[in-house]
This record gives sequence, structure tokens and C-alpha cells, in this order.
Amino acid sequence: MSASEHIIYVHGLWMSGGEGLLLRHRLARELGAQVHAFSYSAVTHGMEQITDALHEFVSALAPPRVHFVGHSLGGLVIYRLFERFGAPPPGRVVFLGTPCVASRAALQASQSRFISALMGRSVAEELLTPHERRWRFARPLGIVAGSYSLGVGQFLAGFEEDSDGTVAVSETRLPGATDHIVVPVSHMGMLVSARVARESAYFLREGRFSLG
Repeated sequence: MSASEHIIYVHGLWMSGGEGLLLRHRLARELGAQVHAFSYSAVTHGMEQITDALHEFVSALAPPRVHFVGHSLGGLVIYRLFERFGAPPPGRVVFLGTPCVASRAALQASQSRFISALMGRSVAEELLTPHERRWRFARPLGIVAGSYSLGVGQFLAGFEEDSDGTVAVSETRLPGATDHIVVPVSHMGMLVSARVARESAYFLREGRFSLG
């Protein structure tokens, strides 16, 4: 890659983009590309408003090539961006712990009126009912799932399968994806994992994971 290529990191629920600083630094060092964080409020805005803002963010960069890395809900923001506006300039996409179908942890948490209010509109739209999503966009998608069950979601959902403590491995699988790997990290731990950063960089460069 070169400095003319851009990578956009899209964070998850209740995050700001700052939590992905180490990951972004590693991707920039590994790939020599410009890495940006797109920030949004999942609590106060619906997915249409969020994807409008992301579309404007990408357009302002006017990159010849742009790659995306989405953590958790951030992956669904990217998915909806492509669904609404088509794929922007050429590039590749990596999802990290994204619940591509409904999230059992989010569904259980929503039973609490207080927690449900904190989740906001975009979570209600994307995670509280099953979606039959399929990756049909003209760019490769790699998905990283975690198998180290550390997180409150483990207690909420009572997973009886591998999970990252918030999202089950089965919930990360999206038909049409190019590649999928499982790494022994937790949902938040994947953002500081050197292994996840290396695999993400490898996919953005090669269109596949080295572990695949």
C-alpha cells in the first residue's frame, strides 16, 4: 500500500474511536496507509443518519482506494453504508467481532429498560431482530471472531458455544464473506491484539488471512 490509500476505522457501541488507537497505529505502520477514525453516536442517531455522515466522511477524503475496518456494531455501519450508497472507491473490508445476525447479548440486555435506553436507535434497528444479511458487494470481506469469553455478554447470553464474551462465533458469520478466522481474544481484547492487527493488515493487503 501507499500513503495515497486510506483506511477508515469504525467503532462499536458506546465507543468513540479512541479505543482503536493501538490498532490504527499498527495498521498504519504495517501498511503505510493513512488511517482515520470515524466517530458517531449509536445512542442518539439511527443508522440512516450514521451512514449519511460516513458517506460524507469518505467523500471528503476523495481517496483513490479506501479500506474499512469495523469493530462490533461498526461492521454493520459499513454494511449499511454499502447497501445504501454502493461500494465507494476500491478497497477491502475487515469486520472484528461484528454480530452479523441478531445479537443474543444485546437482546437479553434490552430486557432492562435502563440498558435498552442506553443502547439507542441503531442497536434496536440492527441487533434486536434477526437479519438475513449477505455480503454481495464488490470488495473482499474478512471477518475476525474471538473465542476468549471475557465480557458481560457471556453472563447475559449464556453462550454454550465459542464466543468473545459479547458475540458468539456463529453470530459473526456472514454469507458471501471472503474469509473468516477465529482468534483466542475477547471482544475488546481484539483491539489491542498484535495478532488481530497483523491478520487485519494481511487481509487488507492480500485479500485473505494468513491463518485461512
